Amino acid sequence: MKTFVLLFLALSFAPSAFALPLHTRVTAEEIEALSWNTSNAYDFEGIVKLDNCSGSLVRFEHSNDADRAMVMTNGHCVPMGMFGGFIKPGEHLFRKPAKRSFKFLNHDGSLSQNSVVSTQILFATMTGTDVALYELELSYAQIKSRFEIDPLTLDSRRPTEGEAIEILSGYWQRGYSCQIDGFVYKMKEDAYTWVDSIRYSRSGCKTIGGTSGSPILSVNTRKVIGVNNTGSEDGKPCTMNNPCEVSAEGAVYAEKGLSYGQQTFRFYSCLNADGALDVRVRGCALVQ
Repeated sequence: MKTFVLLFLALSFAPSAFALPLHTRVTAEEIEALSWNTSNAYDFEGIVKLDNCSGSLVRFEHSNDADRAMVMTNGHCVPMGMFGGFIKPGEHLFRKPAKRSFKFLNHDGSLSQNSVVSTQILFATMTGTDVALYELELSYAQIKSRFEIDPLTLDSRRPTEGEAIEILSGYWQRGYSCQIDGFVYKMKEDAYTWVDSIRYSRSGCKTIGGTSGSPILSVNTRKVIGVNNTGSEDGKPCTMNNPCEVSAEGAVYAEKGLSYGQQTFRFYSCLNADGALDVRVRGCALVQ
Protein backbone atom coordinates (compact mmCIF):
# COMPACT_ATOMS: atom_id res chain seq x y z
CA MET A 1 0.00 0.00 0.00
CA LYS A 2 1.33 3.38 -0.89
CA THR A 3 2.81 5.48 1.87
CA PHE A 4 2.54 9.13 1.76
CA VAL A 5 5.34 11.42 2.82
CA LEU A 6 7.68 13.33 0.56
CA LEU A 7 11.41 13.38 1.13
CA PHE A 8 11.40 16.88 2.57
CA LEU A 9 8.87 15.77 5.16
CA ALA A 10 10.95 12.75 6.00
CA LEU A 11 13.86 15.07 6.75
CA SER A 12 11.76 17.47 8.80
CA PHE A 13 9.84 15.22 11.19
CA ALA A 14 10.46 12.21 13.37
CA PRO A 15 9.15 8.89 12.06
CA SER A 16 6.76 8.62 15.00
CA ALA A 17 4.77 11.53 13.55
CA PHE A 18 3.36 9.28 10.85
CA ALA A 19 1.15 6.26 10.82
CA LEU A 20 3.19 4.45 8.20
CA PRO A 21 6.79 3.86 7.14
CA LEU A 22 8.22 6.95 5.50
CA HIS A 23 7.82 7.10 1.74
CA THR A 24 10.54 8.83 -0.24
CA ARG A 25 9.60 7.57 -3.68
CA VAL A 26 7.05 10.15 -4.82
CA THR A 27 9.19 11.67 -7.54
CA ALA A 28 9.06 15.13 -9.06
CA GLU A 29 7.96 13.49 -12.31
CA GLU A 30 5.01 11.84 -10.56
CA ILE A 31 3.95 15.12 -9.02
CA GLU A 32 4.27 16.88 -12.38
CA ALA A 33 2.14 14.15 -13.97
CA LEU A 34 -0.72 15.26 -11.72
CA SER A 35 -0.77 18.67 -13.38
CA TRP A 36 -2.81 17.48 -16.35
CA ASN A 37 -5.52 16.43 -13.91
CA THR A 38 -6.27 20.09 -13.22
CA SER A 39 -8.49 20.80 -10.23
CA ASN A 40 -11.07 22.74 -12.21
CA ALA A 41 -11.98 19.55 -14.08
CA TYR A 42 -13.40 18.06 -10.85
CA ASP A 43 -15.82 18.89 -8.07
CA PHE A 44 -14.05 18.40 -4.72
CA GLU A 45 -17.05 18.92 -2.46
CA GLY A 46 -16.89 16.35 0.33
CA ILE A 47 -13.18 15.60 -0.18
CA VAL A 48 -10.91 15.85 2.86
CA LYS A 49 -7.18 15.94 3.52
CA LEU A 50 -5.48 13.90 6.26
CA ASP A 51 -1.93 14.41 7.49
CA ASN A 52 -0.82 11.27 5.64
CA CYS A 53 -3.65 10.31 3.27
CA SER A 54 -6.77 11.37 1.44
CA GLY A 55 -10.38 10.83 2.48
CA SER A 56 -14.00 11.85 2.01
CA LEU A 57 -17.04 12.95 3.96
CA VAL A 58 -19.57 10.16 3.37
CA ARG A 59 -23.07 9.06 4.35
CA PHE A 60 -25.20 5.98 3.81
CA GLU A 61 -28.14 6.14 1.43
CA HIS A 62 -30.51 6.17 4.42
CA SER A 63 -28.54 8.57 6.66
CA ASN A 64 -30.38 11.47 8.29
CA ASP A 65 -29.11 15.03 8.46
CA ALA A 66 -29.06 14.77 12.27
CA ASP A 67 -26.73 11.73 12.22
CA ARG A 68 -23.10 12.11 13.22
CA ALA A 69 -21.09 12.57 10.03
CA MET A 70 -18.46 10.08 8.83
CA VAL A 71 -15.10 10.31 7.05
CA MET A 72 -13.82 7.38 5.00
CA THR A 73 -10.18 6.56 4.27
CA ASN A 74 -7.99 3.43 4.18
CA GLY A 75 -7.37 1.12 7.09
CA HIS A 76 -3.66 1.52 6.49
CA CYS A 77 -4.03 5.28 7.07
CA VAL A 78 -5.01 4.67 10.71
CA PRO A 79 -2.03 5.18 13.05
CA MET A 80 -1.51 2.28 15.43
CA GLY A 81 0.25 3.08 18.69
CA MET A 82 2.75 5.76 19.64
CA PHE A 83 5.13 4.89 16.80
CA GLY A 84 2.58 4.24 14.09
CA GLY A 85 2.32 1.00 12.15
CA PHE A 86 -0.44 -1.05 10.55
CA ILE A 87 -3.49 -2.87 11.82
CA LYS A 88 -2.40 -6.50 12.02
CA PRO A 89 -3.65 -9.09 9.52
CA GLY A 90 -6.88 -10.69 10.72
CA GLU A 91 -7.72 -7.79 13.04
CA HIS A 92 -10.22 -4.97 12.88
CA LEU A 93 -11.08 -1.93 14.99
CA PHE A 94 -14.71 -1.31 15.99
CA ARG A 95 -15.96 1.77 17.81
CA LYS A 96 -12.54 2.76 19.10
CA PRO A 97 -12.16 6.28 20.55
CA ALA A 98 -10.02 8.38 18.21
CA LYS A 99 -9.51 12.14 17.95
CA ARG A 100 -8.25 13.16 14.54
CA SER A 101 -8.52 16.29 12.43
CA PHE A 102 -9.64 16.41 8.79
CA LYS A 103 -9.39 19.43 6.48
CA PHE A 104 -12.01 20.08 3.81
CA LEU A 105 -11.33 21.01 0.21
CA ASN A 106 -13.34 23.65 -1.61
CA HIS A 107 -15.28 22.82 -4.76
CA ASP A 108 -12.34 23.91 -6.93
CA GLY A 109 -9.82 21.73 -5.08
CA SER A 110 -8.25 24.50 -3.04
CA LEU A 111 -7.71 23.82 0.64
CA SER A 112 -10.40 25.25 2.89
CA GLN A 113 -9.73 26.79 6.30
CA ASN A 114 -12.50 24.60 7.69
CA SER A 115 -11.76 21.35 9.48
CA VAL A 116 -13.59 18.74 11.55
CA VAL A 117 -12.56 16.38 14.34
CA SER A 118 -13.45 12.73 14.88
CA THR A 119 -14.61 11.16 18.13
CA GLN A 120 -14.13 7.50 17.24
CA ILE A 121 -13.20 4.95 14.60
CA LEU A 122 -16.43 3.25 13.67
CA PHE A 123 -14.56 0.53 11.78
CA ALA A 124 -11.12 -0.08 10.32
CA THR A 125 -9.36 -3.10 8.88
CA MET A 126 -6.69 -4.21 6.42
CA THR A 127 -7.99 -7.75 6.07
CA GLY A 128 -10.29 -8.62 3.18
CA THR A 129 -10.50 -4.93 2.39
CA ASP A 130 -8.56 -1.80 3.32
CA VAL A 131 -10.96 0.76 4.75
CA ALA A 132 -11.65 2.94 7.77
CA LEU A 133 -14.68 4.97 8.84
CA TYR A 134 -14.28 7.76 11.38
CA GLU A 135 -17.30 9.24 13.19
CA LEU A 136 -17.14 13.02 13.62
CA GLU A 137 -18.22 15.24 16.48
CA LEU A 138 -20.55 17.16 14.13
CA SER A 139 -23.69 16.03 12.33
CA TYR A 140 -24.26 16.36 8.59
CA ALA A 141 -26.68 19.23 9.29
CA GLN A 142 -24.09 21.06 11.39
CA ILE A 143 -21.43 20.68 8.70
CA LYS A 144 -23.87 21.95 6.07
CA SER A 145 -24.85 24.92 8.24
CA ARG A 146 -21.30 25.90 9.18
CA PHE A 147 -19.34 25.07 6.04
CA GLU A 148 -21.91 24.67 3.21
CA ILE A 149 -20.56 21.17 2.47
CA ASP A 150 -22.66 18.14 1.55
CA PRO A 151 -21.36 14.59 1.96
CA LEU A 152 -20.86 12.02 -0.75
CA THR A 153 -23.14 8.98 -0.68
CA LEU A 154 -21.86 5.42 -0.39
CA ASP A 155 -23.49 3.38 -3.14
CA SER A 156 -25.21 0.16 -2.08
CA ARG A 157 -24.75 -1.42 -5.50
CA ARG A 158 -21.72 -3.33 -6.72
CA PRO A 159 -19.81 -1.43 -9.45
CA THR A 160 -19.42 -2.87 -12.93
CA GLU A 161 -16.53 -3.54 -15.28
CA GLY A 162 -15.96 -0.70 -17.72
CA GLU A 163 -17.65 1.87 -15.47
CA ALA A 164 -16.21 5.39 -15.76
CA ILE A 165 -14.71 6.56 -12.49
CA GLU A 166 -13.00 9.51 -10.82
CA ILE A 167 -10.52 9.27 -7.96
CA LEU A 168 -10.26 12.53 -5.98
CA SER A 169 -7.26 13.05 -3.71
CA GLY A 170 -7.54 15.46 -0.81
CA TYR A 171 -3.86 15.12 0.00
CA TRP A 172 -2.72 16.26 -3.47
CA GLN A 173 -5.87 18.28 -4.29
CA ARG A 174 -5.98 16.59 -7.70
CA GLY A 175 -8.12 14.04 -9.52
CA TYR A 176 -7.80 11.06 -11.83
CA SER A 177 -10.21 9.82 -14.51
CA CYS A 178 -10.33 6.30 -15.98
CA GLN A 179 -12.45 3.15 -16.07
CA ILE A 180 -12.78 -0.01 -14.02
CA ASP A 181 -10.64 -2.50 -15.92
CA GLY A 182 -11.84 -5.50 -13.91
CA PHE A 183 -12.05 -7.17 -10.52
CA VAL A 184 -9.32 -9.18 -8.82
CA TYR A 185 -10.28 -12.45 -7.12
CA LYS A 186 -7.61 -11.96 -4.46
CA MET A 187 -4.87 -9.41 -4.11
CA LYS A 188 -1.87 -9.88 -1.86
CA GLU A 189 0.57 -7.28 -0.56
CA ASP A 190 3.12 -8.43 1.97
CA ALA A 191 1.12 -10.04 4.82
CA TYR A 192 -2.25 -8.64 3.69
CA THR A 193 -4.92 -10.16 1.42
CA TRP A 194 -7.87 -8.31 -0.12
CA VAL A 195 -10.77 -9.82 -2.04
CA ASP A 196 -12.66 -8.65 -5.14
CA SER A 197 -10.48 -5.57 -5.55
CA ILE A 198 -11.04 -2.97 -8.28
CA ARG A 199 -8.33 -2.78 -10.94
CA TYR A 200 -8.14 0.55 -12.79
CA SER A 201 -7.51 0.91 -16.50
CA ARG A 202 -3.85 1.45 -17.37
CA SER A 203 -4.47 4.94 -18.66
CA GLY A 204 -5.55 7.78 -16.39
CA CYS A 205 -5.41 6.36 -12.86
CA LYS A 206 -1.80 5.59 -12.00
CA THR A 207 -2.09 6.75 -8.41
CA ILE A 208 0.85 7.79 -6.22
CA GLY A 209 1.64 8.04 -2.52
CA GLY A 210 -0.78 10.36 -0.73
CA THR A 211 -3.79 9.30 -2.81
CA SER A 212 -4.53 6.40 -0.46
CA GLY A 213 -8.02 6.76 1.00
CA SER A 214 -9.35 8.78 -1.94
CA PRO A 215 -12.96 7.93 -2.82
CA ILE A 216 -13.68 6.23 -6.12
CA LEU A 217 -16.71 7.93 -7.65
CA SER A 218 -18.98 6.67 -10.39
CA VAL A 219 -19.01 9.39 -13.06
CA ASN A 220 -22.67 8.67 -13.84
CA THR A 221 -24.00 9.04 -10.29
CA ARG A 222 -21.25 10.76 -8.26
CA LYS A 223 -21.79 8.09 -5.63
CA VAL A 224 -18.86 6.44 -3.88
CA ILE A 225 -18.26 2.91 -5.15
CA GLY A 226 -14.83 2.29 -3.63
CA VAL A 227 -11.73 3.59 -1.89
CA ASN A 228 -8.32 3.87 -3.56
CA ASN A 229 -5.65 1.93 -1.68
CA THR A 230 -2.57 0.69 -3.55
CA GLY A 231 -0.47 0.37 -6.68
CA SER A 232 2.56 -1.51 -7.90
CA GLU A 233 5.70 0.62 -7.69
CA ASP A 234 8.28 -1.89 -8.94
CA GLY A 235 6.29 -4.89 -10.17
CA LYS A 236 7.87 -7.17 -7.56
CA PRO A 237 5.01 -9.58 -6.84
CA CYS A 238 3.25 -9.65 -3.47
CA THR A 239 5.66 -7.35 -1.59
CA MET A 240 5.06 -4.08 0.26
CA ASN A 241 3.98 -1.38 -2.21
CA ASN A 242 3.82 -4.07 -4.92
CA PRO A 243 0.48 -5.90 -4.81
CA CYS A 244 -0.03 -9.03 -6.87
CA GLU A 245 -3.20 -10.51 -8.30
CA VAL A 246 -4.08 -14.09 -7.40
CA SER A 247 -6.65 -15.96 -9.50
CA ALA A 248 -9.12 -18.54 -8.19
CA GLU A 249 -6.74 -21.18 -9.58
CA GLY A 250 -3.78 -19.70 -7.70
CA ALA A 251 -2.03 -18.03 -10.65
CA VAL A 252 -0.06 -14.92 -9.61
CA TYR A 253 0.27 -11.79 -11.74
CA ALA A 254 2.01 -8.48 -11.05
CA GLU A 255 2.59 -5.48 -13.29
CA LYS A 256 4.45 -2.29 -12.50
CA GLY A 257 2.18 0.73 -12.56
CA LEU A 258 -1.17 -0.99 -12.06
CA SER A 259 -3.29 0.65 -9.36
CA TYR A 260 -6.20 -0.67 -7.32
CA GLY A 261 -9.04 0.14 -4.96
CA GLN A 262 -11.48 -1.64 -2.66
CA GLN A 263 -15.24 -1.85 -3.10
CA THR A 264 -17.42 -0.20 -0.46
CA PHE A 265 -20.92 -1.57 -1.08
CA ARG A 266 -20.19 -4.22 1.58
CA PHE A 267 -20.87 -1.65 4.30
CA TYR A 268 -24.55 -2.28 3.67
CA SER A 269 -24.23 -5.92 4.75
CA CYS A 270 -23.14 -4.71 8.21
CA LEU A 271 -26.04 -2.45 9.21
CA ASN A 272 -28.21 -3.32 12.20
CA ALA A 273 -31.97 -2.89 12.52
CA ASP A 274 -31.48 0.80 13.30
CA GLY A 275 -29.38 1.34 10.17
CA ALA A 276 -26.16 1.79 12.16
CA LEU A 277 -22.87 0.15 11.25
CA ASP A 278 -22.34 -2.95 13.40
CA VAL A 279 -19.84 -5.58 12.27
CA ARG A 280 -21.42 -8.06 14.71
CA VAL A 281 -24.40 -8.36 12.37
CA ARG A 282 -24.70 -11.87 10.94
CA GLY A 283 -23.34 -11.96 7.38
CA CYS A 284 -21.29 -8.75 7.69
CA ALA A 285 -18.96 -8.90 4.68
CA LEU A 286 -16.42 -6.48 6.17
CA VAL A 287 -15.20 -8.96 8.76
CA GLN A 288 -13.15 -11.73 7.17
